[in-house]
Amino acid sequence: MINYVSPSEERPRILIVDDERININLLNALLKADYKIMVATDGEQAIKAAATGKPELILLDIVMPGIDGYEVCRRLKSMAATQTIPIIFITAMGDVENETMGFALGAVDYIAKPFNSAVVKARVGVHMKLKRNGDMLENLASMDTLTEIPNRRAFDLTRTQEWARSVRDGLPISFAMIDVDKFKQYNDNYGHGAGDECLTRIAKALHACVHRPGDFLARYGGEEFAAILVNTDAQGALNMAQRFHAAVAALQIPHAHSTAAPQVSISIGLATAIATTECTPEMLSEAADKMLYLAKDAGRNTTQAVDLTAPTQAG
Repeated sequence: MINYVSPSEERPRILIVDDERININLLNALLKADYKIMVATDGEQAIKAAATGKPELILLDIVMPGIDGYEVCRRLKSMAATQTIPIIFITAMGDVENETMGFALGAVDYIAKPFNSAVVKARVGVHMKLKRNGDMLENLASMDTLTEIPNRRAFDLTRTQEWARSVRDGLPISFAMIDVDKFKQYNDNYGHGAGDECLTRIAKALHACVHRPGDFLARYGGEEFAAILVNTDAQGALNMAQRFHAAVAALQIPHAHSTAAPQVSISIGLATAIATTECTPEMLSEAADKMLYLAKDAGRNTTQAVDLTAPTQAG
């Protein structure tokens, strides 16, 4: 059974994995003031707890009944959801060979039994800080600095992950390519400062439309945005496009130099498919991009769509 010992949701989460209650109690007593403690008493529980509870650090016993700590580490490092969680082995085995094996599997440190309280706190503190700093850098690398929404790098990574998930589950998936109409003219006539503010407001308005887990919006580059809509058929994608249009229109940003509308507007290209191994996410992105060009050719401030799950293609 997975046990949550500390009630605080504010503190960083640590998963303690040990089949001996005395070790769990000792570590909990040392760490509970500063961390939210999760507990698993065997390897299978540990894998489930790590995947669902998303701890920021794992203290993992090596010798356990069933699968041992080495195998737990190997499995966690092979799973996308858990591979970045740092693992500290807790063990009575202090020989170089065992330590080398643990580091080769991806562990970041060892804590020896019997526990030295100062050493436990110091090593946990160091690796928790390193994890937090790493997460911060990763978030910065995936964030568009102007609009403060995910960037192209984050979009490409998420697109690959969600496509694989949709292939596994046999679900429809839709991509949207979104372009701000006549944005060059906006920049030329209102200035680049106003252009930056315009893009930031549009990004926030579009992002506010994306509510469901798995759906994802990013700045694709320049004045383009892109959205991933999981488990979304062609009609669902059109409904979302209507919300995107309405959200931008509601901003009522004047654009006297646009031929599409008297205020800032967007054009959208949609593509929908059932994710399969025969198709690729890049192919669906290209289809959405082609629809975006059709929307521009049609006068902008509109949506064009293709449903690759149907024998006929909608515009």
